Amino acid sequence: MKALILSAGYATRLYPLTREFPKPLLTVRHKPIINYILDKLELIKDIDEIIVVTNSKFISRFKSWNKGLRCKKRVSLVDDLTKDESDKRGAIGDMGFAIEAKRIKDDLLVVGGDNLFDGGLVSFVSFAGAKRPHPAIGVYHIGDMRQGKKYGVVKLDKHGRIVDFREKPERPQSPLVAMCLYYFPAESLGLIREYLGGVARKQDATGFYIDWLRKRAAVYGFVFRGRWYDIGDRKFLDEAKEKF
Repeated sequence: MKALILSAGYATRLYPLTREFPKPLLTVRHKPIINYILDKLELIKDIDEIIVVTNSKFISRFKSWNKGLRCKKRVSLVDDLTKDESDKRGAIGDMGFAIEAKRIKDDLLVVGGDNLFDGGLVSFVSFAGAKRPHPAIGVYHIGDMRQGKKYGVVKLDKHGRIVDFREKPERPQSPLVAMCLYYFPAESLGLIREYLGGVARKQDATGFYIDWLRKRAAVYGFVFRGRWYDIGDRKFLDEAKEKF
């Protein structure tokens, strides 16, 4: 199994903090956000490589970070060859780029490089493995359903299968939202290429891909408990620094 950490965004909502510095390397309690993710990935025995996809603007920052890293797993970097917000590939585009660049043919666990959450990933991977050949995603119960308009809102049936998915709906109908956490069995990777080959399909928010995917194959959701911080702006970063 390969793990892919998405770290190629330009995080314009966090300027000036991220104007010259990548969001996943911002610190919470004196530790880079991405290192919390690595701690969880290290515990998954089937992972033989952790791939971090970044961009040409920040690749040198990640190289410096990687040199001083102590990790039991092999960590490699992929430059998606973009230089600013205007030519970014988007999260789905970066997934496809990394799959091609690294010639990935294994099961793939994808994590957003700006996600902070309680609990480990071992249970999620176990859940997802039991659902193969179908993909699975991480889902979080936000409590206040009105906040769902900021996220991809998910509805699950009694078996955990996604029966509805809406990206940032005006009127959310579920308190469950999609985290940037995905498990794609090897046999499903071709669908990412198929999606990216379509005309005018959105490549930024991964929710657009999940909504497209669930209409073609069963996709399951695993509900996480505890705290989750999607570090999108200064408010959530400050809250994470105070409480996480």
